Amino acid sequence: MDLDMTITERKMTVRILGELDHHAARCMIRRIEEFIDAHLPRDCVLDMAGLTFMDSSGIAVILRTQKRMNEIGGRTWVENVPPQPMRVLDASGIDRIIRITSQN
Repeated sequence: MDLDMTITERKMTVRILGELDHHAARCMIRRIEEFIDAHLPRDCVLDMAGLTFMDSSGIAVILRTQKRMNEIGGRTWVENVPPQPMRVLDASGIDRIIRITSQN
């Protein structure tokens, strides 16, 4: 698992690359929260185009990111979700609380 985080005009983009499982989730949450605290973005996009596998731990990453962004008055959404991770998200029903777009 790897992350590529950038910020442009208070919009933070987190590109998640590789596999996201319970081993990677804790580290990812910590790194994302540190980046949010350092830059205080208005918007946070979790871009999953480079994600090759995700288990239910990915839901925790999304929810923790959204929680931290809500605490600072920001917004969060998920985009470019490949088919396998999208099945995990669909099964969770998380799309009722956060905007998610799938990969074309």
